[in-house]
Order: sequence, then C-alpha cells, then structure tokens
Amino acid sequence: MSRVTEERNRRLLRVRDVMDRGYADALDVPTLARLACVSESHFIRTFRAVFGETPHRYLQRRRVERAIWLLRTTDRRVTDICVEVGFTSLGTFSRVFHEIVGESPTAHRRRGSVGPVPSCFAHAWLRPANTAISEKRASVSQH
Repeated sequence: MSRVTEERNRRLLRVRDVMDRGYADALDVPTLARLACVSESHFIRTFRAVFGETPHRYLQRRRVERAIWLLRTTDRRVTDICVEVGFTSLGTFSRVFHEIVGESPTAHRRRGSVGPVPSCFAHAWLRPANTAISEKRASVSQH
C-alpha cells in the first residue's frame, strides 16, 4: 500500500471516528471534507470507495443504530429519540428508519426490550446491515 493511500485512509478513519462520536451533531459534508483535507466531491467519492456507502448514508445509519438501542431499552417518545440522535424531522427519521431497518420505529419498539445477553452480542445483532456491502457479498457468492 502506498504512503498516499495510507494517509488517505488515515484521514477517512479520523473523519469516520468524528461521525461515530458526534452522530447527533449537525455534521455536513463540507465540514467533514475539511477534516479530511480534501474537496467535497473527492471526499464523497473516496469515502464511498473505502466504506461502501456515502458519508451521508453512513451518518444516517449510525443515527438509526442509536435509535434502535433507545427504542428497545427506554420508554422515551419516538419524537424525543428522533431529535436526540440528530434528526430534525420526524418524517425523515421514520422514512430513513424504515429504509434501513425494514419497519417503522414504533413497530420495532413493539419487539420489546433486549434480552439478557452480552451487550456486544446485542449490539451486533441489532445493527442494521450495510446494504451496499450485503449486496456485494450476495453477488459474489452467487458466482
């Protein structure tokens, strides 16, 4: 691996860490691209090439992952959870949640609380699949 590729990956990982920690903050592509020291279009292209999804979709998925946990472990209102994880619109939150999880936030909550299993297992089990990576794996396994 070249030094240029290593440095690019290091910057992208740093930005992804910022997104993981600040998922509820108002993060936008221009800010994230500046953190990676590249243009916005180059940032989006390279992020997608490295991680399999756009920065925007990655951030949405991280927010939904946190919302899943809150829905299953608290009795807070869906609207409060929507705002807490960084969405500004309940409609957008519900639409994105349904796209990623396959059901509405309310339907997901009806599944009940997470049972007594190690938290690492529960987190992995509840994490929505990255559809781009899942589709790639499926197409590779068919050949």
